[in-house]
Amino acid sequence: MADSRNEITLVCTVCGNENYINSKNKKNVPNRIELQKYCPHCQKKTLHKEKR
Repeated sequence: MADSRNEITLVCTVCGNENYINSKNKKNVPNRIELQKYCPHCQKKTLHKEKR
C-alpha cells in the first residue's frame, strides 16, 4: 500500500520565515495545519501555517 503522508513546510505568520518541515496524512487531515511553534527569528512562539 502506498504511503499517503506528504511533507509540508510550516511558515511563520509574523515574519514569513520557513522554519519547520513536517509530514501529514492528507486523507485524514485535508485542511491546512496551523500550529504554535517557536520562531528563531522572532525569538518567541508564533502561529505557523502550512505553506501552499
